[in-house]
Amino acid sequence: MKKESSWIKSTCAYCGVGCGIKSRINNNGQLDIKGDEEHPANKGKLCTKGLTLAETLINDNRMLTPQILNKPVGWNEALDEAALQLQDVINHYGANAVAFYISGQLLTEDYYVINKLAKGFIGTANIDTNSRLCMSSAVAGHQRAFGEDCVAGCYDDLEAAEVVILTGSNLAWCHPVLFQRLKQAQKEHNTKIVVIDPRHTASGDIADLHLAIAPGSDVALFNGLLSYLHNHNKFDQDYINAHTNNIEAALATALTQDTNISQLTGISEEQLHTFYQLFANHPRTVTVYSQGVNQSVSGTDKVNAIINCHLATGRIGKLGATPFSITGQPNAMGGREVGGLATTLAAHLSFDRHDHWQLLSNFWQTDKLVTQPGLKAVDMFDAIAAGTIKAVWIIATNPAASLPNSNKINQALAQCPCVIVSDCVDNNDTLRHATIKLPAQGWSEKSGTVTNSERCISRQRRLLPTQGEAKPDWWIINQIANRMGFKDSFNYTNEAQIFAEHVALTSVNNHPNHTPRLLNLSSLSHLTEHDYDTLVPQQWPINGDGITHQRLFSDGVFPTKNGRACFIATPYHPLITQRSASYPLLLNTGRVRDQWHTMTRTGLAASLADHIQQPLISVHPTDANHYHINDNQLVTVTSHSGEAIFRVRITTNVSPKQAFIAIHWTQQNASTGSVCALIDEQCDPISGQPQYKATAIQLTPLTYTTDAILTTTKAVALTDLPSSTALYWVCKKVKAGYQYCISSNLTPSALEQILMMYFMHSTQHDLRAITHNSRRAVIFEHGRSIRSLLILPHDNHHYFTTSSNIIDHDINDLKVHQFLNGEDKLIDTDIVCVCKQITKQQLIDTIASNKVQDLSTLSRITTAGTGCGSCCTEIENLLNNNQD
Repeated sequence: MKKESSWIKSTCAYCGVGCGIKSRINNNGQLDIKGDEEHPANKGKLCTKGLTLAETLINDNRMLTPQILNKPVGWNEALDEAALQLQDVINHYGANAVAFYISGQLLTEDYYVINKLAKGFIGTANIDTNSRLCMSSAVAGHQRAFGEDCVAGCYDDLEAAEVVILTGSNLAWCHPVLFQRLKQAQKEHNTKIVVIDPRHTASGDIADLHLAIAPGSDVALFNGLLSYLHNHNKFDQDYINAHTNNIEAALATALTQDTNISQLTGISEEQLHTFYQLFANHPRTVTVYSQGVNQSVSGTDKVNAIINCHLATGRIGKLGATPFSITGQPNAMGGREVGGLATTLAAHLSFDRHDHWQLLSNFWQTDKLVTQPGLKAVDMFDAIAAGTIKAVWIIATNPAASLPNSNKINQALAQCPCVIVSDCVDNNDTLRHATIKLPAQGWSEKSGTVTNSERCISRQRRLLPTQGEAKPDWWIINQIANRMGFKDSFNYTNEAQIFAEHVALTSVNNHPNHTPRLLNLSSLSHLTEHDYDTLVPQQWPINGDGITHQRLFSDGVFPTKNGRACFIATPYHPLITQRSASYPLLLNTGRVRDQWHTMTRTGLAASLADHIQQPLISVHPTDANHYHINDNQLVTVTSHSGEAIFRVRITTNVSPKQAFIAIHWTQQNASTGSVCALIDEQCDPISGQPQYKATAIQLTPLTYTTDAILTTTKAVALTDLPSSTALYWVCKKVKAGYQYCISSNLTPSALEQILMMYFMHSTQHDLRAITHNSRRAVIFEHGRSIRSLLILPHDNHHYFTTSSNIIDHDINDLKVHQFLNGEDKLIDTDIVCVCKQITKQQLIDTIASNKVQDLSTLSRITTAGTGCGSCCTEIENLLNNNQD
């Protein structure tokens, strides 16, 4: 028997929690993954996404070779051509005709090298990151308040706090491991939890107080809190006098509106009073804020309105007392540290300071360093559309699916002369426009560092051999820089050398008249390459011993010119939504529990596909009645920017006149399920972050005649079908391969004819049957079933997502016979517990048959909730709703 390999420590590929993982290759040659008990972020816990990382390590849709105009070429030819095209654009149109759009999924070393190439040697600041879409308002707010983009909080603060406020954060689904830590703290310490969110989420299930705030009114709420603290003598005047500036302007602005907070926010006077009292009377208060705050036209002011309340009470730099921005991507923080945004320079250096330009120019030994910020993401793609940017290099992200007004983004990329894309996948919405494709290593193949939301630097390590000809992103960037004439400054041979240069840059002293930057990694400057390879998680700022850390701002000193934090006046401006009689609903967007971003990775894990299987729009029952729509019905959703089709979920979790859609579906997994086709291009004027949380929309019910399910062992291209075939389709991963749910206006027989022609023909053997108005077919190859098809007339009162899966290498005649004769049943795949694959119906049946009263008993009987624990709240809701 082959001996199992030893465990290797690395970091999860998903959210900004930055969970540590342990991995080894088992006797079957597969990767085993579990949580790292010694990692400070997760202490051994993983969510469903982290636990199923091994399922995503398949070669489906991997880019394996470089390509020019979709033709495979060697690396030298691809790199030569990319460098030639970039240089040609620079020679003819100048450096600002070149742009780079990069990603919080890059490792810090990748991020550092591309930022150095763009801003330091090509001479363009037109390099922005998809982190612009998720946390740039937090960056701007921190810079205004603290003088530097520093996240003050630590995860331990969640467990030490008396009150935790989640505002614009569905921690339960977006950062599940932190939610489990918070839930445990509530159980052990009676932590009071306030959730501020227009809709009821899984996070709200454990809240002591849920404030269903009117979208966009957060500034009014926190200005009201500042006024309340002042009026009730709850300011820490000694802290304000010793450590802050400009309280007068911020307070004067807040006091102008403190009489009508309830009207502005839609929150009752009683709830406001309860919230304000909780904050005022509990010194250990943590305010966690995420996309619901940041993704707004007033996102930066929202951040500063929150920070103002913490500064006024001295609740910063203390255990259990802090404002705390939680990021969405695995290395959004690392990107911020190396200047990945168009508005920042490397190592927290600033465009606003001449001494910072000189410092960086000297360090990089360049005379081409840019001294002005570049174009932010939305403006950058506007410039591509206008033709002023002629070449764009996109790395590890999918802007054609994720940026607002995605139809416009696709049009811009389609007409851009040079679109270079480095990615680990071979097909996505953006790659359709690529003129040069460069295969990059994926998670489990790459090596480098990431920084999580609490500033903890962790190693991401190589776990598996690289597929195909893929290369590290830093290597690709390094090679192109060499070909553009910058070899002396880009002569890296491994990622450890890049990290050492990054560390050295953070260690260079500032101008003596300013408080030093807090980002200082000088204690890591001694690392050898072996030390780098064995680096344990480190939270900066790092003390001399290289392991311990100090809490940011604990001494009341901030990295501003005079060492004081700044209150920022944040006037409230009502949300402009373009809502009208034609577009009466307000659309909110976000994530679901078991998927991440555009499902490039999570979409490959069959076990993650069943909790929420299709792109859904959540609407309130009163709005469903108004539009005469039923649960699970298809509707066309229209905005000023575009339209898309979604399946309806009727729920009181959203308020009347509001709706919610998840962001994950793209043209790769749904015909018209991309929410970004609806989002307009309104942005925060300071941060440039788009407003994803308030889009005016209209609903129109759809009617159709026929449903079909096509299951195949390999992915197929439904886009090859005649345009009239499918009104709507969605694809999900199943254990056997892929399953496509299709809705059509064709008759069952007409749809059968087309699908059989395109996908169900076989030179070996096929079986077909018509029973009970259904049409069924199975295709075999080498004695194994490889495709099955089920077609039914559509019933408005019945919606199905799957059929019994007969695509099976161990298929038996009885199973085929049952399928063809309609004896199979449409099975319940409404999965609640992904870890243990326990369905909603299984839980309901167990509750009823065993008269279960509590979660521990139900978990013992079914095993549901005994994995990552992310589903426990949902299980408890089932218990509460299914008691006799």
